[in-house]
Amino acid sequence: MFLLGNISPKNMKKIALLCLGLLSFVFYSCQNTQATNKKDAEYAREEERSSTRNNDRKNAKDQKVPNIRMKDVNGNEIELYAVLKKHKYVLIDFWASWCGPCRAENPNVVNAYNAYKGKGFTIFSVSLDNDQGKWIKAIEKDGLAWEYHVSDLKGWDNAAAVEYGVDGIPMNYLVDSEGNVVSANLRGETLEEALSKVLNP
Repeated sequence: MFLLGNISPKNMKKIALLCLGLLSFVFYSCQNTQATNKKDAEYAREEERSSTRNNDRKNAKDQKVPNIRMKDVNGNEIELYAVLKKHKYVLIDFWASWCGPCRAENPNVVNAYNAYKGKGFTIFSVSLDNDQGKWIKAIEKDGLAWEYHVSDLKGWDNAAAVEYGVDGIPMNYLVDSEGNVVSANLRGETLEEALSKVLNP
């Protein structure tokens, strides 16, 4: 109290403004830290769910996949079974522009496509986006150059994802021309390894 009593009103105002500035800095720093931690936690949870699906989907081999009828980026309906008839093997790839693990995996998917697209292989991408602009932008940015991109823009309520029982992404199925599952949940180098077995016997 004695020290405060010797501070002029002018200096007191400066001290008050300085304290206010420091409090604001601390508040916004905490907010930014919380936002970053939340984003990291969400990414980690998605990675954990993907790891769980690696075990859950091992028994998918030899099952036949349901047909998918859905519109592409131009509003034209595409049918999965029609695509299967034109190719030896098709990767049905469930993903979304907002999915961090999906975007991280896309370079591996692109490499596999470029390596085997001339051998009867293509990709049928099903997006769980609900924003068409972000969906198209992600396709362009990640260089997803194959022809077949579909979505009903319903997010997790995507009709194909619901029918396939997809509860997390990325998720994929490698199927033959009859729709039989050859392998599932192929990530990293395992996708090209699986393609090599069937297309480079």
